[in-house]
Amino acid sequence: MRHPRTAALASVFGLALTAVLAAVPSATAAPAPAGNAASYSAYERSQENADANRAFFEAVQRSVAEQRAANPGALAVTVTYNTRNAPSFRSQIARSTQIWNSSVSNVKLQEVSSGGSFAYYEGNDSRGSYASTDGHGRGYIFLDYRQNQQYNSTRVTAHETGHVLGLPDHYSGPCSELMSGGGPGTSCQNAQPNAAERARVNALWRNGLVAAGAQH
Repeated sequence: MRHPRTAALASVFGLALTAVLAAVPSATAAPAPAGNAASYSAYERSQENADANRAFFEAVQRSVAEQRAANPGALAVTVTYNTRNAPSFRSQIARSTQIWNSSVSNVKLQEVSSGGSFAYYEGNDSRGSYASTDGHGRGYIFLDYRQNQQYNSTRVTAHETGHVLGLPDHYSGPCSELMSGGGPGTSCQNAQPNAAERARVNALWRNGLVAAGAQH
């Protein structure tokens, strides 16, 4: 939020986006100053955030495109993730991936014990929760403690997971729009993508191939 898949041919792609400790907030690092609605909003609407979103999905896009040549008949893609570094959010992550898996058909999210296409991390950051990369094709989703206390935590997690699937932020949208993130305020409890968001993800991942487009 940054403030915050059909057949037996489905293929599991190792997207080579496993987060490395040097690229993500360390569990032993000193906590960042506590964030608030204003600091979350400032980061969410920043060019830095927009660039990080774009880099995250483009890394996924490049990796899938490269591997499609070896599996041209695959009808769906399975994107794997691990939660080893976000133990406090395992239930929210499970719920958010369940939401997405039941909402779209051309891409599926699947948990693995280690490695995977991307990883979730938890900690403190005044910018809130976000998706990012280390600039070398590795990605992760960071879940901020305080923001997840102030906002519906499953919504926060499902929103950030939406970036993995290629959706950009749209903070001016209504609560019914998942990618509006924190725009509607802390009272918004919706953690479900709307029809347009579901259709967009299915279009991006149709026949297992991420469509390069101007979604950002």
